[in-house]
Amino acid sequence: MSCQVQHKAGDLPAGDIDPYEYKTGSYNGIGKWFMGREIAHVMGFQRMEWLDRPEREQEENSTTLIKNMELQPDDVIADVGAGSGFHVFKMAPIVSNGMIYAVDIQPEMLYEMDRKANSLEVKNVELVQSSEQSVNLPQQAIDKILIVDVYHELSYPVEMIRSMHQALQPAGKIYLIEYRAEDPSIPIKTIHKMSEAQAVKEFEAHGFKLLKNINNLPWQHCMVFVKK
Repeated sequence: MSCQVQHKAGDLPAGDIDPYEYKTGSYNGIGKWFMGREIAHVMGFQRMEWLDRPEREQEENSTTLIKNMELQPDDVIADVGAGSGFHVFKMAPIVSNGMIYAVDIQPEMLYEMDRKANSLEVKNVELVQSSEQSVNLPQQAIDKILIVDVYHELSYPVEMIRSMHQALQPAGKIYLIEYRAEDPSIPIKTIHKMSEAQAVKEFEAHGFKLLKNINNLPWQHCMVFVKK
């Protein structure tokens, strides 16, 4: 098992207009807006225990989420914003002949996943440190990308969508999991939720289309995007 860092995405190509708006927002935002949506602060590694909380399975039904992905033994998966590896180590035994790129920007998260992989003797997980603008994955190598409650925190969503587009196989899929903004009863701060309409607007503007939204999770959308 190794930690790899590959290319970094460059700045916007010459002639591109900055897609972001900068203004005062909420306490939980970074003062940066994209397509009408305020971008949230990244949840720091200091809250790592919350990612592994015992009640998470009941609240989010990750077992059903992983079934939704229809994983195959030889799939190459990327978990973008993998955190402490909550989903990584549930998927690893299923893709026994494939592999999982566990991607995170925080070294502390990568250290924790490395510790777990060694403890569990998991051999098919590759750690990747992302940047703010790139997932740092090989091009056209990934079958499925999983992003769980992370996309709304990406400070450069345009660049990250482009980077994921480059990493996916032509028939690859993105599984975008976000708390449903349409449901005010879900006990999550508004800035950490996303509506289907907002997600579709952002992804369809940058090379993807919504294949389906699987509506079988307690609190979250399970939106499946494919390349246009």
